[in-house]
Amino acid sequence: MNRTKWLIHPVSILVISILALGTSLFLYIYWYIEISSGLKSIVKRFNLDTGQFLTSQTWFVIMVLTVLFGVIIMGIFIIFVYNLKTLRLYRLQHNFINNFTHELKTPVTSLKLYLETFLKHELSRENQLKCTQYMLSDAGRLSENINRILNLAQIESKSFTGEYVLQNLPETIENFYLKNSHLFKDCDIQVHLPKDGPYFCLIIPPMFEMLLMNLGTNATKYNHAAIPRIDVTFEKQKKKLIIRFKDNGIGIDKSELKKIFKKFYQVGHADDMSAKGSGLGLYLVDHIAKIHKGKITAESAGSGKGTTFNLILPLRN
Repeated sequence: MNRTKWLIHPVSILVISILALGTSLFLYIYWYIEISSGLKSIVKRFNLDTGQFLTSQTWFVIMVLTVLFGVIIMGIFIIFVYNLKTLRLYRLQHNFINNFTHELKTPVTSLKLYLETFLKHELSRENQLKCTQYMLSDAGRLSENINRILNLAQIESKSFTGEYVLQNLPETIENFYLKNSHLFKDCDIQVHLPKDGPYFCLIIPPMFEMLLMNLGTNATKYNHAAIPRIDVTFEKQKKKLIIRFKDNGIGIDKSELKKIFKKFYQVGHADDMSAKGSGLGLYLVDHIAKIHKGKITAESAGSGKGTTFNLILPLRN
């Protein structure tokens, strides 16, 4: 059974195909040279015109065959790489579907349980308020997941509406996290306003808020510290503004830093069905940065040492 799996593995098929093609080319050239040698001996014996047998074109034919062989090998390799990427994407999508189904099912099950509790039992005012808070939390979680999918569809189809507005970003970011402090109540978010500001950039406010929300959620979700912390700092470089979001979270291995912005990708769990989350948050962040004619990068000293996300946007001062 294992031998059969090995034989149908894409790498095995690629190697066998190249060997078969190479052997065919070698035999063809070998036979061609043998026939040419035979023709030369016949020409010499009977004093025939060598031009009739095209022996002068032997090496030209060999060169053409070699070029064609190279083209075919390249084509096989491209198909091989494409199939590997397709297989990987399928696994990531399967992982996403499983995880996202869990993300939707868990708050729905929790809401159902609390509602049944209200129906079957008479609760004190204190317990009613406690259950209501849990229900609101579950409803918010459910709404967040649904909105993430809807926003993803709008961004990818370029149907997201909104006008660019010139705003002072340090002030905008500070106001956003202050206004939404209830969503990050267990997190210490410090926005360090620059002394040489203000820094104005063109942004689409709803989309930029989505970016800030995803970065904040990501920093608090993947964090084992007693008090999650995010430090937001600003640096001007010529006509660009670099906004750094530094957290004290679980960190990221260097090998994964360039992969985390891919669709459905999850740190350390690219093909692991037990992974948590949807793998869409940073993918959305990357797309939103590009829509604002900027980019986002990540850096980390390694596992357990936090992560810094660098958002680079064009300045309009």
